[in-house]
Amino acid sequence: MTDRLGIMHFVVGPVATNCYIAYNRDNNEALIIDPGDSAKALGDKIDEKGLKPVAILLTHGHFDHAGAAKELAEKYNISVYAHEAEKETLDNPNINLSGPSMGAPVVYEADEFVRDEQTLKLAGFNVRVLFTPGHTVGGCCFYLPEEDLLFSGDTLFCGSVGRTDFPKGSMSQLVNSIRTKLMVLPDNTVVLPGHDSDTTIEQERMYNPYL
Repeated sequence: MTDRLGIMHFVVGPVATNCYIAYNRDNNEALIIDPGDSAKALGDKIDEKGLKPVAILLTHGHFDHAGAAKELAEKYNISVYAHEAEKETLDNPNINLSGPSMGAPVVYEADEFVRDEQTLKLAGFNVRVLFTPGHTVGGCCFYLPEEDLLFSGDTLFCGSVGRTDFPKGSMSQLVNSIRTKLMVLPDNTVVLPGHDSDTTIEQERMYNPYL
């Protein structure tokens, strides 16, 4: 990762979801990735750091990744981005798991629906969208090539992969997504997943038993 990139890491919500704030030290602009819970606490930390959020990026629409997106989007008057194939997940509490898991059905929203291989220019970074269905039908990863950094959501974990026993999940699709979209990235790419610890593409290529 380059010197201009700063990362703030928070573990939020009932299933210990990783939320990341990626910020540009040159201009203090920031991206909020997968704010699943604790909107006020996240906002307080962002404000303490003097950051200026410009977008919220959702790797997928499950409640533990999208739960605080609306509140933070309204606080900072910024847009929420998700892959175009993830609209059904966001719209359906039975698929986004807010109903069966949390007992309070919620419909989540995105303002901008992005496409596979689309490059977003946000906070001074080039953010490449990698469509990686399998955990959900519209799951994606966000890759910052100049920073050698990948936000993998619940697609790829350290030594593991995302669950596929939720509605619309597919293990064969997930493994294919990882092989074709992620394992082709440079070895030194740092992987920041949606749960548990960080890793690298090289480490997962060598040791991940699912691959």
